[in-house]
Amino acid sequence: MARRNKILVPEARSGLDALKAKVVQSASPENAKFEAAEEVGVPLKKGYNGKLTSEQAGKVGGRLGGSMVRELVKMAQENLSKRQ
Repeated sequence: MARRNKILVPEARSGLDALKAKVVQSASPENAKFEAAEEVGVPLKKGYNGKLTSEQAGKVGGRLGGSMVRELVKMAQENLSKRQ
């Protein structure tokens, strides 16, 4: 299945990948989702994962997405405090 979410600024892909690896404390962005899945106890593997429940998939996505949003908010707050 193709990705449906589009990055507003395509040049930001590498930065978002780096952030994803940072929040999970992974060596590479490609392994970040597998490490996040392991942390929450979801049996995610490379290739087909059609047997995962919606709850399991949501745990992995929520762990990554939520952590990325928290980190972005923290970065924005720090940036704003530096300007003042």
